[in-house]
Amino acid sequence: MSHAKSSEAITIYSSAQPGSISPNVYRPVPGQHHGNYNVPGYAVIRSTQTHNIKTGINRLEVNNVAALLDPTTVAFRSLTDPEAHVLEQNYQFDLVSQQKLLQRYLGKTITVEQVQGDDINQIEGELISATGGLVLKDSRGSIHSISNYSNIKFPQLPGGLRTKPTLIWDLNATKPGKHDIELSYQTEGMTWWSDYNVVYSEESDNSNSCNLDLSAWVSIINQSGASFEEAKLKLIAGDVNRAQPQQPTRGRAVYEKMASMADSSAGFEEKAFFEYHLYTLGRPATLPDNSTKQLELFPSVSSISCNKELVFDASSQYGYGGLNTNQNYGRNTQGDVNVYLRFNNSEDNNMGMPLPAGRIRVNQKDSDGSLEFIGEDIIDHTPKDEDVLIKMGNAFDIKGERKQTDYRVDTKARTMSESFEITLKNHKPEDAKVVIRETLYRWSEWEIGRKSHDFTKQDARHIHFDVDIPANGKKTVTYTVNYSW
Repeated sequence: MSHAKSSEAITIYSSAQPGSISPNVYRPVPGQHHGNYNVPGYAVIRSTQTHNIKTGINRLEVNNVAALLDPTTVAFRSLTDPEAHVLEQNYQFDLVSQQKLLQRYLGKTITVEQVQGDDINQIEGELISATGGLVLKDSRGSIHSISNYSNIKFPQLPGGLRTKPTLIWDLNATKPGKHDIELSYQTEGMTWWSDYNVVYSEESDNSNSCNLDLSAWVSIINQSGASFEEAKLKLIAGDVNRAQPQQPTRGRAVYEKMASMADSSAGFEEKAFFEYHLYTLGRPATLPDNSTKQLELFPSVSSISCNKELVFDASSQYGYGGLNTNQNYGRNTQGDVNVYLRFNNSEDNNMGMPLPAGRIRVNQKDSDGSLEFIGEDIIDHTPKDEDVLIKMGNAFDIKGERKQTDYRVDTKARTMSESFEITLKNHKPEDAKVVIRETLYRWSEWEIGRKSHDFTKQDARHIHFDVDIPANGKKTVTYTVNYSW
C-alpha cells in the first residue's frame, strides 16, 4: 500500500552531562551498522503519513523508521478513522548484509567472481562455509577455498531479510479509503547539546569591569539509522527525568517547531513550558543519518557587561564531615587565585533569555586583532535574571598562602577556636581586588571572633573577605572562628 509522508517532528533527549560530548567520539565508521546505542541520548519521533486502507483487516508496512526504534514505545492513531486500531505489531530489523546473506545461503548454490588480470573468473557451487573466507563445492564435487573475491551473486533475497527496518501492523479499520496515520515512537542514537562562544574585552581603566560578545549554538547528533527531512524542531532546556533500570537520566529535549515558517532565517524563540523552557525553531531542519548539525540558538549578542572576579579559595578542599577536632586538618595551605567572569542574564544587560546548560568558551582579541583562547567552563541551566559565573583559570601574578596561627579545643566545655593568617601577594603593576572565600568546615555552630577585616556571611558554611591589594604589594587578613557543640 502506498503512502506519502506529510509531516515529521522530532523530540531529542540528552543523557550526557553538559560539555561532556565530543562529536568525534561518535563519528561513524565506514562499513559498520549506522545505529549507535552508545550515543548518550534518545529521541521521540512523530510523523503523519497517508495510507490507502480497506475496511476490515489490513496488513500495513511502514519502513521509513529509525533502525534503533524501541518497538514497545510505538503509538498508532488514525486521524481519519478513530475506531481503527492495531491488532498485532511486528518490528523486522534483520537488515540485509553480505554476512547475513551468506549465512542464509549455507548449503545452497551461489556464484563467486574473482578478478584475474583483465578477466573475471566465476565459480559456482554449494556454499559449505562462510567463516574466515568462502568454501564452495562445485557440480563436479571439487572444493574451492576462496579468500579474495570481487563479487558474490545470490539467486534472490531470502525471506525475513529487509533493506530497511520495518513496522508491520495487522490493522482493523472501519472506513475504507485514504487514512491520515499518526505514528510516534522512541529511538536511541540521537542527542543534543549547546555551546557558547564569547569574545572578552576589558575596560580601558584597568578595573575589573569588562564586556562580552556571545553567540550560542545547538549541536545535534543523529546516528539513529534514519534521516529526517524538513523536520519540525523545538528545544526544551531543563532536567527532564526518564525512568532507567539503573540510573536516572539528565534530559533535555528537542520538540516540533511552530506552524509558522515564513522566515527561512528564523532562529529559536523561547517560552516557558511545564517546568522547563521551550526553544521553538522558526524554520525546518534536515537531520541526515550519521551527521552532526549545528543550529544557531539565538542571534549573537554584543556589549554584555561583566565583571572579572579574583577569588582565593584555599579552604574549599576541606569538606565538612561532622565535628572535626584534628588540629592538623587544614593547617597550612598554599593556593592559586582563581579567575572568574560574572554577568547577569537580564534584559537590561542585553540578555534575558534562559540559557540551556552547555560549554562556554572565552576568547580575547590580541593587539594584532587575532582571537586567543583564554578559558572555558560548563554552565548549568540558567534562568533569566540570574548570574552566569565562568571559571577561567588561575591568576599568574597573584599568589596566596593560608596558615593556622592558633588552635584550642576544650572537649569538656565543648568549645574550639582556630585562628588563621591569609596573605596575598600581588606581582602586577596595578592594584587588584580579591575575594577571600573561607570554608568553616569543623562544625555547624560557629561565630567569628577577632578579625582584621570586615566579612560577609555567604551561607551556613562560608564567609567572604573583600580585599584590595596594592600593585607589587601584599595584604594579610587574620581572623578567629569559635565553634561550640
